[in-house]
Amino acid sequence: MNLLTLCLLVPFAIAIACLMTGRVCALQRVFGVGGMAALLVVSGLLLERVSSQGIQVVQIGNWPAPFGITLVADLLAAIMVFVSAIIGLAVAIYSLSDIDPARERFGYYGFLHFMMMGVCGAFLAGDLFNMFVWFEVMLIASFVLMTLGGERGQMEGSVKYVILNLISSSFFLAGIGILYGKTGTLNLADLAQRADGLMEPGLLTITAMLFLVAFGVKAGIFPLFFWLPASYHTPPVAISAIFAGLLTKVGVYALIRVFTLVFTGDVFFTHGLLLVLAGFTMVVGVLGAVVQYDFRRLLSFHIISQIGYMILGLALFTPLAMAGAIFYLFHHIIVKTNLFLVSGVAQRYNGTFDLKKMGGLYAATPLLAILFFIPAMSLGGIPPLSGFFAKFAIVKAGLVGDSPFVVSGAILSAVALAVGLLTLFSMTKIWAEAFWKKPAVGHAVQLGAISRLDRILLFTPIVGLAVLTLCIGFAPEFFFDFATRAANQLLNPAEYIETVLGKATP
Repeated sequence: MNLLTLCLLVPFAIAIACLMTGRVCALQRVFGVGGMAALLVVSGLLLERVSSQGIQVVQIGNWPAPFGITLVADLLAAIMVFVSAIIGLAVAIYSLSDIDPARERFGYYGFLHFMMMGVCGAFLAGDLFNMFVWFEVMLIASFVLMTLGGERGQMEGSVKYVILNLISSSFFLAGIGILYGKTGTLNLADLAQRADGLMEPGLLTITAMLFLVAFGVKAGIFPLFFWLPASYHTPPVAISAIFAGLLTKVGVYALIRVFTLVFTGDVFFTHGLLLVLAGFTMVVGVLGAVVQYDFRRLLSFHIISQIGYMILGLALFTPLAMAGAIFYLFHHIIVKTNLFLVSGVAQRYNGTFDLKKMGGLYAATPLLAILFFIPAMSLGGIPPLSGFFAKFAIVKAGLVGDSPFVVSGAILSAVALAVGLLTLFSMTKIWAEAFWKKPAVGHAVQLGAISRLDRILLFTPIVGLAVLTLCIGFAPEFFFDFATRAANQLLNPAEYIETVLGKATP
């Protein structure tokens, strides 16, 4: 069986198995972790094959492109599926301690795998309609995960989450309808060849704006981000962590895909607008983080801020900028997930997410302090950690002068540097409040709050992601080579188009 289809069938089969086991929590846990490990193996094999053999394509049901359902794995898609599987496995292990039996009995692990199926499907979709379908699979599963438990804060956050995402889906469908009505195709490779010739420039630009709104909501860019900090801090930590790591990145991926493959006819307008939005996203996100004192809300605002860097790389539209955006994508998925996981352990020890009440963690548990310090400093861009190289590539791309936006690129590079300093400030605020100072009365560190087995389950994925962050930082050439090759495929889509439409076989 083809590796692309296995990346969808593995989480689907595990989800069904989890739901069929009903209230047998032990079996669900085995399936949940084992399924994520299997997905990691399959996605790793897919990444190796794409890296060594080139873009992989599968035509479902013996219908050739552009008429059938096409699954495509170029290097960007393969990287995203592989990193998603890493995060899925880390969160599944963490969930063994973090998720209560009641949520497990109501299908937590099953819906976690359904969400992973939607995430992988969105990355591998070769046409816009099926990308929409996979987005909806992801949305439905994530909505269930967010509401499991039915707590008041969860319900309030989930209503905002689902309403805004449904509005985004409406814009997505409207854009799909216009494209299909004018071009007769939704296959991305076919659209790359035909959209400019069959659509009036003004209508194509309007359609691009519909997709910008649709994917911008899902990515959390300015001014469409306000649902994110209102919802991501409400569910259990394991759910918050995988949402923070993956879901907005699916929106960023979709923006990168369509604005490098389909909407490239009026770069000065479309990518110029992306440049402006990137600047506001960085600034508003980091300013929101600076004033927060809830651990997870602060991290949620930083999701918004860091999305701005990725959009900046896309907007600059040069090989270095695109490579920087891709490098930033997988760096941020790992780092942000880990910070949310750390916040959960800190809360278990201090009994609160309120930074003003937390404290004493450095003295009580130095290991947790170190495990926070690594991703926090990486997010702040401190060398030689992974965040430094991600930010360096994007800032350099804005300054070297080969972008269509020379002056504005330089200005945004300066903004990116300033935002990096504020990011570092907010990370040091967490350090000072949660780890360094003494806790408030009634919130002293309770090391006995976490059993030995729970410590193993909670710390194992955190340690693993921290080690991976160090590996990326200390061997950036290896990882940046993958990002550069992926960027070249995006900016020179001839191979993608030819593989999908010319060489692909069922």
